[in-house]
Amino acid sequence: MNSVQSYIAEQEPRMMEELFSLIRIPSISAQPEHRDDMSACAHRWAQLLLEAGADEALVMPSAGNPVVFGQKITDPEAPTVLIYAHYDVMPAEPLELWKSQPFEPEIREGRIWARGADDDKGQAFIQVKAFEYLVRHGMLRHNVKFLIEGEEEIGSPSLEEFCRKHKEMLQADVILVSDTSMLGADLPSLTTGLRGLAYWEIEVTGPNRDLHSGHFGGAVANPINVLCELLSQVKDADGRICIPGFYEDVEEVSPEEREMIARIPFDEAAYKAAIGVRELAGEKGYSTLERNSCRPAFDICGIRGGYTGEGSKTVLPSKAYAKVSCRLVPHQDHEKISRLFAEYIQRIAPDTVTVKVTPMHGGQGYVCPISLPAYRAAERGFEIAFGQKPLAVRRGGSIPIISTFEQVLGIKTVLMGFGLESDAIHSPNENFPLDMFRKGIEAVTEFHLAYDELTK
Repeated sequence: MNSVQSYIAEQEPRMMEELFSLIRIPSISAQPEHRDDMSACAHRWAQLLLEAGADEALVMPSAGNPVVFGQKITDPEAPTVLIYAHYDVMPAEPLELWKSQPFEPEIREGRIWARGADDDKGQAFIQVKAFEYLVRHGMLRHNVKFLIEGEEEIGSPSLEEFCRKHKEMLQADVILVSDTSMLGADLPSLTTGLRGLAYWEIEVTGPNRDLHSGHFGGAVANPINVLCELLSQVKDADGRICIPGFYEDVEEVSPEEREMIARIPFDEAAYKAAIGVRELAGEKGYSTLERNSCRPAFDICGIRGGYTGEGSKTVLPSKAYAKVSCRLVPHQDHEKISRLFAEYIQRIAPDTVTVKVTPMHGGQGYVCPISLPAYRAAERGFEIAFGQKPLAVRRGGSIPIISTFEQVLGIKTVLMGFGLESDAIHSPNENFPLDMFRKGIEAVTEFHLAYDELTK
């Protein structure tokens, strides 16, 4: 057992209590009734940064939820690593599907079970504990800054303005993020690309009130029926998105990259079994790993309208709503796609209803060069902690603020995440393996040591 492993073993009870103190705060950015919890969580993070060895830790106002900024300057002339994380979490509903209380963390079966155990309190905590180890042992040679926001799960609407306002304070040589996943517990990987995102709410209005479906059914357009018809025209039978101009800027995957993706170990039967489906679906002509990482996608995220309570109610509803999203690939501009989508829905909408399309949030895709010294340092960290060199893979998720960092701050980001598919982020029974927590701290510690060597 090396020194960092020994430190983790000795300090783990304390670390768990500190992490649990964060998890117990229901910092749900999507629900306004949790505004006080957002502030409480930000202040708790600031306190933990100071205890870990930061020179200062501030809770700073933004246009939305507060932002936590901390830093330790070892040498003004040395390189600086800016660590980004978020303290907000997704809503926990449906609560009845949880095996334990979502905001009362439990350790079972070698895992931490709670909302935020992985995304992103658990992974962010890895970064802070690696920093703590280096500070306490006098091993940190470069500067470290922390930027922890409270709106990532709602698209980081306030952070771009915050970054522009505090651009000088946030200056760094590279940004390090632990908010992504690996291919598997025994298959470490570094994320080299993220898809972008565009997200909308569609409102379809028919009659001026709910109507009796017996008296009016067949004579008046049903907004739910119309909404379903509209959504069915977004994709064709081959899984391609039908919006005119949608593919104009799509970066085609090169044969070399497709060959690299094909070499990634992938058990389709196990993949289907893990999520409980008989067959997979997607764009014709592409593999599953291509479809969920470097090809665009359209999904209906939620749909509502009419009566959904107990029993029956024969109603023709006045309104129907859907929330929908597109995952975008590099070079697709989310604002352009947002406009094209709204125009398309309005064009195919019938005169029997009124349709309103409201853009909600979005972000650009991102690609990380594998030649960066920080990327090579992350590779070394993974290799030491996991015993093998990580694969370089693109992932299908979106972290819109990553592209904003590049555009506003001019800084590239290295995505060094430790999540697993089985962690069930955004779902009931979110969890995080203790083994990933321990190896993550070791890997990030080794990243910092390797970064010092590579930037001398």
